[in-house]
Amino acid sequence: MRRRRNRTPMAAIDQINITPLLDLTFLLLIAFMITMPLMEYGTNVSPPEMDGEALPEENFITVEVDKEGKYFLDRQEISAEDLAARLRELSAQNPQPDLLVRGDNEQEYGGVLELLRLARSCGFRNASLVTQAEGN
Repeated sequence: MRRRRNRTPMAAIDQINITPLLDLTFLLLIAFMITMPLMEYGTNVSPPEMDGEALPEENFITVEVDKEGKYFLDRQEISAEDLAARLRELSAQNPQPDLLVRGDNEQEYGGVLELLRLARSCGFRNASLVTQAEGN
């Protein structure tokens, strides 16, 4: 008499092919590598040209003011009152993130200074002005 084995559908799978998973992972990696540099300049702000130090790679906040005087916090438009409240929250974090200020080249000097004054009143002691490298 022959013995019958009870095989479940999962018992038939003894290997998992990860090639499609790796293909998808590399495709996503390439897509993000291409789109991330474009996402940094999502708002229409062109800072003045000047050679300076490299930007921090982590734990930073970007605040921008465009040529019309609109404020952006991490590329999201925000009112001056909401910006002040959000900057107070962020300055209370430990460790305090670096504050990067990007002002449009056509923005008046007073507009950028007002943004720096707002940041200082919210608790940020160190703010860096972001510029474009000369020749770009």
